[in-house]
Amino acid sequence: MKKLVLMLALAASAYITARAQCSSDNTAFKSGETLIYDLYFNWKFVWVKVGTASMNTTQTTYGGEPAYRSYLITRGSKKADNIFVMRDTLMAYTGLDLVPKYYAKKAFEGDTYRKNEVWYSYPSGKCAVKMRYQRDNNPPKLNNYSSKYCAFDMISMLMRARSFSAEGMKVGHRINFLMADGRECEWKAIVYRGKKKFKMENSSTTYRCLVFSFVEKDKDDGKEKDIVTFYITDDKNHLPVRLDMNLNFGTAKAFLTGARGLRNPQEAKVK
Repeated sequence: MKKLVLMLALAASAYITARAQCSSDNTAFKSGETLIYDLYFNWKFVWVKVGTASMNTTQTTYGGEPAYRSYLITRGSKKADNIFVMRDTLMAYTGLDLVPKYYAKKAFEGDTYRKNEVWYSYPSGKCAVKMRYQRDNNPPKLNNYSSKYCAFDMISMLMRARSFSAEGMKVGHRINFLMADGRECEWKAIVYRGKKKFKMENSSTTYRCLVFSFVEKDKDDGKEKDIVTFYITDDKNHLPVRLDMNLNFGTAKAFLTGARGLRNPQEAKVK
């Protein structure tokens, strides 16, 4: 009996240690935050408004424990559907300590439907991910990955990155991390590009921003390229106010048009 209790205690200790390694302080957002964006697509060298996006974070439970649930939803307009249909929903659960728990992406782009899912667990002091990917009605593809390093998805890393401090960072500073996207788990990087004042599209509002790029290597030529460059406010909210995206079907931009339920004052607003 004592051995059983000891084994259970050791297992619990390893689980707590793994989770602690993957946890992060949250100083940027609170439950109830909602961000609204306008989406633009580069069509024949002209930027055209093609839809909207929204991101919402609420406190809930997952597996019987307190958790954050975050949604990022993009919707193309009816006019944009004539160019390219886009209906994406990304959803993630994390602990209140920002430890990833579950991620799903449902994407209807063009005439293709894809669903990516990731389940996280933390056995024996490691991070284990179970992944599932399905395209249209094809049989789903399953994959498992385990590492001593923490893994994240696009949403959980965004939530974590919002509390990063740029103090002491030099331009070119890299933050390497494992990304699980539902198909595979690979090393990616976020690169700090510096500070910049940015005037919002169709607005007189200007923000002081920190600029970061999410980069990855091209599978064909091996060269590194920016996938998303994001401008976040240089204050405690670290709001993503602009995103420049290089997508499979072209380039797009997103501009923040509304924000409510913020945790901190918007001190990065110049005017």
